[in-house]
Amino acid sequence: MIDAISAAVARHRRPILVTGLLVAGGNAAAMGYAPDVARASSLPLLLLALTFLLLAIISIGKRSAALVVLPRSAAFASPVPAWRVLLTLGLLGQSSATVGAYLRSTEAGIATTFDVLVSLPWLVLIGLLVAAAWSGHSVRLSPDGVRTTGLLGSRMIPWEAEPRVEASSNDMQSRLRLPLTLGNPTLVRRRGVVGRPAMPVDSVQPRFLASAIDHYVAHPGHRAAIGTPDEYRRLVAHLHGTAG
Repeated sequence: MIDAISAAVARHRRPILVTGLLVAGGNAAAMGYAPDVARASSLPLLLLALTFLLLAIISIGKRSAALVVLPRSAAFASPVPAWRVLLTLGLLGQSSATVGAYLRSTEAGIATTFDVLVSLPWLVLIGLLVAAAWSGHSVRLSPDGVRTTGLLGSRMIPWEAEPRVEASSNDMQSRLRLPLTLGNPTLVRRRGVVGRPAMPVDSVQPRFLASAIDHYVAHPGHRAAIGTPDEYRRLVAHLHGTAG
């Protein structure tokens, strides 16, 4: 049941996010200018937000030993993490309440700088979460290399940089990002703000992803076919026989 919900949320994440933003905006406006409407809808919205947060907590630990084939982009990508969308929807409730309280204070003529300082971080956080959930795939393997995408930037790692993910049996089930070592870090290209080299594994089993990356580092001849269904079937058959 949870798997089916997560798959549906990931597949339809963009219309779901748009709907969530519209509902949150409507709730904030109601709190500021139509308090009777806001009071009537507060309990259903609270229960809905808590449901989304609960589903996010449950689904955050579910990771599949699979990648998504993207023939048009010539890439294999990590599945879209449904928990990001669910977490965003859950936090939209609190953010709309915070913004609504500011609008109510403004309408009453008692808004202060403190109210702005309280509301602004929520808007920034929600903006970042929406952007991350909207973009979808955190990791893409292409004939050119591995691209990782974060909240504020991305990192393109050519295969010649010899990326290697440190996926140990002790931490593979709990951590959302794993250490990434590079044989030739000078070849890496960065866009935006990125931290220390790390590999997002919030939606794919770390050992599976690490084995796929190791395979293409060691077998340059297979890289050109990345993104095709035939190559993915060959990769999976190979990894099932060697990655255990």
